[in-house]
Amino acid sequence: MSQAAVERALGKLVTDESFRDQFFVDPAAASFNAGLTLSRAELDALARLSKGALAQFNRLLDDRICRLSVDGEERAVPSGGLDAGASGPPAESRTVIDTARRARKQGVG
Repeated sequence: MSQAAVERALGKLVTDESFRDQFFVDPAAASFNAGLTLSRAELDALARLSKGALAQFNRLLDDRICRLSVDGEERAVPSGGLDAGASGPPAESRTVIDTARRARKQGVG
């Protein structure tokens, strides 16, 4: 068993809504597609986690370390956050990202 792969999988399960949804449909395929090499025992143990608890934990995290799913497209927030100025996303993108964040925090979507 690879502790590093388990830790990466846990991180993705908490911070990446799209991966979390895919994982709970087909853990082996989602993990393989994400480049995670997990044993059958690791997959079984992770699949026993509560999807709701992972989503709830995600809502408690700072948005700067979570992936947002906007219109089915996954986007990472820039390392400087949304107020990163010229290096951040354009104003119209910030509006879409802010709307997605509000919906995620309210448990919508």
